[in-house]
Amino acid sequence: MNSELLYQIALTLVPNIGCVQAKILIEHFGDAESVFKAKESKLKNIEGIGEIRARSIKTFSDFSLAEDEIKFIEKYKIKPFFISSKEYPRRLLNCYDSPTLLFCKGDADLNASKIIAIVGTRNHSEYGKHFTEKLVKDLAEENVMIVSGLAFGIDALAHKAAIKNDLSTVAVLAHGLDEVYPREHHGLAKDILKYNGVLLTEYRSKTKPDKHNFPIRNRIVAGMSDATIVIETGIKGGSLITAELANGYNKDVFAVPGKVTDAKSEGCNYLIKSNKAMLLTDAKELLEIMGWEEKNRKSEVRHQKEIFIELTKDEKVIIDILKEKETVHIDEINQKSGLSSSAVAAAILNLELQNVMLSLPGKLYQLT
Repeated sequence: MNSELLYQIALTLVPNIGCVQAKILIEHFGDAESVFKAKESKLKNIEGIGEIRARSIKTFSDFSLAEDEIKFIEKYKIKPFFISSKEYPRRLLNCYDSPTLLFCKGDADLNASKIIAIVGTRNHSEYGKHFTEKLVKDLAEENVMIVSGLAFGIDALAHKAAIKNDLSTVAVLAHGLDEVYPREHHGLAKDILKYNGVLLTEYRSKTKPDKHNFPIRNRIVAGMSDATIVIETGIKGGSLITAELANGYNKDVFAVPGKVTDAKSEGCNYLIKSNKAMLLTDAKELLEIMGWEEKNRKSEVRHQKEIFIELTKDEKVIIDILKEKETVHIDEINQKSGLSSSAVAAAILNLELQNVMLSLPGKLYQLT
C-alpha cells in the first residue's frame, strides 16, 4: 500500500487540522509522513498549530479509514492530488484555504491555460439557457475549460454545452466519488468522463451531499478558475457565494444583466451594481477583458495580469529567473538574483499579491 498516500489521507482526517493548518505543516515538513513522525514538541511550536493540534496529530490512530480509501481509489482508478502534487490545480494554491487533497476521476488537465467557472440558478429561464449555450459555443475556438458544480439548471447547461462544443469540463462535487448528486445527472457525469472531462472532489468516498458541503465546495469552483461567470441567480444562493469567494481570491467575476423585475436576475444585477462583478454581454467581451484574444502573445507562463503591472527592477529580476523553469526554490532565487534576502522577500510578496507568482510547498515558487 502507498505509504505516503496513506499519510496524506490521514492528515485530512486528523481532528482540529483543517486545510489551512495542513498547508502550514506541509510547508514546514515537506510531506505528510514527516508530519506524523515529527515530535510533539516540534509540532506545537509551529505558528498556527499549537499544543491542541499537535496532540491531535500525535494521538491520531484511525489509519484504517485511510487504508479503506486507498482500496476505493485503486478499485475505481481515482487519482489523488495532494497539495504538493504537480497535477494539483496550481491556481488553487493562491487560495489560503486550498484543499489538502483532491480526488479526481477523469483525464483532463486541471492546469489548462484558460479556465472559467460558470454558475447560476437551478431554475433558469430561456434567456439564461440561451446565453449559457451561446457563451460556451463562442468560447470553443479558444479551448477554454469550463468548471461548474453538476447542479440542476445553469451548471448542467454549462457542462452539456462544453461537451457539445468539444471543450473539457470539470464537475466539482460536494460529496464522495462513490455517488453522483443529483442522481438525475448520473448520465451527464458519465458523458463528462467520456468526453475528456473530470469529476473532482475533496471529499472521500461515503461522504454524503450534506447541505453544508456545497458552499465549501464552491471555493474550489472559484479558486481553480481564472474567472467566474454568474449567468442567472436570485439575491440569495450558492452562485453569490461563489462570486464572493472569487472576489476574495482576487479573481475576475462577471455577471449577466437581466430585467430589474426578474427575480432570476436580481443577484446578477446586484453584483454589477455593487461593483462585485463586471457586466458581461457576450464571449467576445470576456475574451478581450481576459486577454485571451491576443495573437502571437509571449510565453503562456506569463500571466495576463503581468502585462498591466509596473514591475520594479527587483521584481523583473525574479520574474526572469522564474521563466527559466516551471518551479524554482527560494535558495536558487536568492543565489541567482544577487539581491539581499530581504529584497527578495519583499519582491516575492508584491508579486504574490499581484497574482503574478505563487508559492508552493517546500519553499518553491512559480509563475501563475
